[in-house]
Order: sequence, then structure tokens, then C-alpha cells
Amino acid sequence: MPPQSAQPERAPVALTEADEQHAVLTFSGILDAQTLPELEELLNDRRLRQTDTWVWNMSGLDRIGLACAYALLRAVTHAPETVAVTVRGARRAVQRTLRHAGLDTVVTLED
Repeated sequence: MPPQSAQPERAPVALTEADEQHAVLTFSGILDAQTLPELEELLNDRRLRQTDTWVWNMSGLDRIGLACAYALLRAVTHAPETVAVTVRGARRAVQRTLRHAGLDTVVTLED
């Protein structure tokens, strides 16, 4: 049996940019119940509260669980009213889950 790669597993979501104007969250792989605590912790990051534009880059996200979609919905609905959220690059299956959670009513979905 060949030896396993020693590369660390990449987090399914990371805050990749943050300044006074905008914050970018980059999603990858699978976001499910196992990664929910990590997602919720990141969504409470103070840097998100200091900006008025959030971009969620979901081009690398293969699948999102409904519990995680609801966590995203909670983050948006508890954010200041001035925050605008744009979802970019989400696959059809991911968009379907986001719509099922009601996120399409509070964020802009871009292809």
C-alpha cells in the first residue's frame, strides 16, 4: 500500500479577503453537518461585521447540507441591514439547496 499524503485537509470555508468595504468567503469541497461548527464560528468573525459587502465564492463547493444553508441564512438575517451578500459560482445542486433554505430571498445568486 502506498504511503498516504501528508498534506493537511483544506477547510471547506475560509475568509480569504477582508477590508472595510468587503469580505470574501471561499467555499470548497463538502459543507455538511460535520463542518457546521467551523462554518458558524467563521460566520461570527468580527471582520464580517466591519464591512457592508459579503461575497461568497462557491465555485469550489461540491455540496452543501441544509443545516449549513440555514446557518448562512441566519448569518445574513442577523447581519446589519446594510450588508449586501452575493453568491458567485454555485453549482446547480448547491443553488437548489440555498433556494430550499430561502437564501435566494436575501442574497444575490450569480452564476
